[in-house]
Amino acid sequence: MSRRCAILLGAAVAVLAGPRAVWATTWQSSAGAQNFDEAIQVEAFLPNELWVHVGDSVKWTFPAGEIHSVTFLKPGQVRPSNGAGCPGTTPDQSSFDGSACVHSGSLLDGQTYTVKFPTAGNFKVVCLVHDRMTGAIHVLEQSEALPYQQTFYDSQAYTQQVGLLKDGAIQLGLLKAMAEQNPGTKVNAGSGLIIATGGGSQTSSIYRFTSESIVVNVGDTVEWTNSDPVTAHTVTFGTPPPGPPQPPSAGVTVDSDGARHAVLGSPGGSVHSGFIVEAPQDRQGIAQPDLGVTRFRVTFTTPGTFAYICSIHTHVGMTGQVIVQQAGR
Repeated sequence: MSRRCAILLGAAVAVLAGPRAVWATTWQSSAGAQNFDEAIQVEAFLPNELWVHVGDSVKWTFPAGEIHSVTFLKPGQVRPSNGAGCPGTTPDQSSFDGSACVHSGSLLDGQTYTVKFPTAGNFKVVCLVHDRMTGAIHVLEQSEALPYQQTFYDSQAYTQQVGLLKDGAIQLGLLKAMAEQNPGTKVNAGSGLIIATGGGSQTSSIYRFTSESIVVNVGDTVEWTNSDPVTAHTVTFGTPPPGPPQPPSAGVTVDSDGARHAVLGSPGGSVHSGFIVEAPQDRQGIAQPDLGVTRFRVTFTTPGTFAYICSIHTHVGMTGQVIVQQAGR
């Protein structure tokens, strides 16, 4: 054997005897989902728990019309608002190892965001827009076997999505039936249901006023109640205020039970409730929160058709109207 052949053979043996090449995988997940008319919004990572290897990435797709974020906070970091971010956003394909926050910013309508995981550990993913939209990424060493493959996660995501949309459809159907059976001056301004999983929590939310159109008399007071445990809504007549934070408009008072109250004397007038949402629930070991502002009332002093919107969810069709008529008609 020539010396040149011996060298080439030795190099080949060394390659074969060396460690196997490690191929990084990009896993697929979704952030949010919705039904055909956007009335039911799924505030969930689908699936909301994945096991991956060190060096792998997870790519989230944002298919819904409602905004969501993919956010990984440092251990012990105080949760910021969505506007504050980490602060700000971090680029697509950012790496997260727990040492610095990673934040996609608000994404929707098919946008995507990918995060790489260079170290082993258990990492919590949250949406800064929706408090109870959480999940977990378990990053294993390359020597550890993964419990599931992408086909399992696809099936699990589909099952979770179908279940959450079905829960929302049941909620919406019940709300519509109750409104039809008991027409009056009460309007439901959103509703929601939280589902716990092994990796976090998911929410099925109704982004609709129920009923979307009601008829009352001059002098009546209409009350809107937000029964969603997570998502804030507004009741906004006329010109919407500038972006968040959104306090109530001038002239809105507070009734003795904590509900906000306004008087509207013209279909062209402007009145804004501010955010109406329940406060976080009691938790052991921390100061207990006050009741949240979940109700808004408007007294109508003139006849006409008064159109209104949720100023933060108009883009998914959350609108309504109050038809005010003279008594006796």
